Amino acid sequence: MTDIRVRIAPSPTGPLHLGTARTALFNFLFARHTGGTFIFRLEDTDQARSTEAYELDILNGMHWLGIRWDEGPAVGDEPERGDHGPYRQMARMASYTEAANRLLAEDKAYRCYCSPEELEAERKLQEAAHQNVRYNGRCAKLTGAERAAFEAEGRKPVVRFRIPASRAIAFDDIVRGHVEIDTNALGGDLVILRSDGTPLYHFTVAVDDAAMKISHVIRGEDHLSNTPKHILLFEALGAPIPQFGHLPLILNPDRTKMSKRKSQTAVDAYKAEGFIPEAFVNYLALLGWSTGTEEEILSQAELIERFDLSKVNRAGAVFDRERLEWINGQWIRRLSADDLIARLRPFFEVELAAGRIDWLPTDDEIRVLLPVVQERLPRLSAVGELIGFLFVRDLEMDPALIVPKRWDAATTVVGLTAARQLIAETGKAAWDAHQLEAPLRRLVEDRGWKAGDLFMAIRVAVTGRTATPPLFDTMVALGYERTLARLDRAIEKLGAQATTAP
Repeated sequence: MTDIRVRIAPSPTGPLHLGTARTALFNFLFARHTGGTFIFRLEDTDQARSTEAYELDILNGMHWLGIRWDEGPAVGDEPERGDHGPYRQMARMASYTEAANRLLAEDKAYRCYCSPEELEAERKLQEAAHQNVRYNGRCAKLTGAERAAFEAEGRKPVVRFRIPASRAIAFDDIVRGHVEIDTNALGGDLVILRSDGTPLYHFTVAVDDAAMKISHVIRGEDHLSNTPKHILLFEALGAPIPQFGHLPLILNPDRTKMSKRKSQTAVDAYKAEGFIPEAFVNYLALLGWSTGTEEEILSQAELIERFDLSKVNRAGAVFDRERLEWINGQWIRRLSADDLIARLRPFFEVELAAGRIDWLPTDDEIRVLLPVVQERLPRLSAVGELIGFLFVRDLEMDPALIVPKRWDAATTVVGLTAARQLIAETGKAAWDAHQLEAPLRRLVEDRGWKAGDLFMAIRVAVTGRTATPPLFDTMVALGYERTLARLDRAIEKLGAQATTAP
């Protein structure tokens, strides 16, 4: 192992987010590529919003993606791993108190007694004067007597970290290059402990990263403005400053920042739709990074071998649902028959529970259909849309859909009746796609019809849908008796409609 140590530190206040998953993946790939250590840490100090359900969602999502950590907290039956724990912030509270006391003793921090009302009044004055909102330093140089007076009033202080004025904090970001941010833009001295003694994010992340010897902090671009605060805290704590790499934001198609208001952001929702982990990881890796070649379908091992953090793009990465589905389809085609059947089974169970199919197909029934299905699935959940009609006893069909645009109901009845006769004459013994197609093509030639009109009428009659796998393969899968029975029902329904039409 090298000295490279990276981490992902999600907060269990919501489900695993697409952006968090991408950040975790890039950290994981970087660690594996360099022979470094990948650490998983839970930032669970927001007790009001953190839940076990969200924690479980994050852990399950990471496991589903195949992202395994070298050090991390106890999970289920798995014990805590690593020599720098605990890996849950709520179990590290003593370390934050100790670090804050050390900064207080060295006068790098101080107790601030300003009330929320006083801070709000100051904020409004600054806004009215068109000034940058920042803490005015009122408590930065209190005397012992002044502190005692505030204590006597019953005021509970916060602890503020001293931010130096007019200093340029410079660092070389692995992704964004040289960055300089003036401390005057940081909002003044930083609260690191609340009045109840609980630590705030900027402080905990610096204390934890220092204690866990994090060498590279790889995170989203939205944290770029936080980096100067963290550098100052590392300096004050006497800790080495990690290298930073800020990943581009994931954007909606309209190039706005991706949010759950406009897009699906929960990883579990994509799993439920039938995106498979191999494809999802493949796609996430290409959100802001590329191999520099035309290759797009890459396994985890190939991603690890090729991943180069310096090749991450600065520009925002647009989330393209169509491209994700294409990559997912490519990975579905790579699955073995047994693997695909096993992965499809839960989605057939969903179809059955929703009442969209009448029975669960056996493995053998699914296996026969794989040549038709595997090349056409963009998502595993699409299997119901694609072939669910095969597992329905009483097919619902819309008579209006059966009639092609160039035909009327009467012509469609004639066409289906003629087709039904030829299909019946084909018989069970010759029940294959070629034997079905040839006589029906002769029929349309003899009658002067267009093949598309007759074939669409047959398709809707036997499946209830206008879009299915190839028609003749579909009929073969449906079987001789069921194909004829559905044609009979469609002819009967359409004939009744034609008779009663004005």
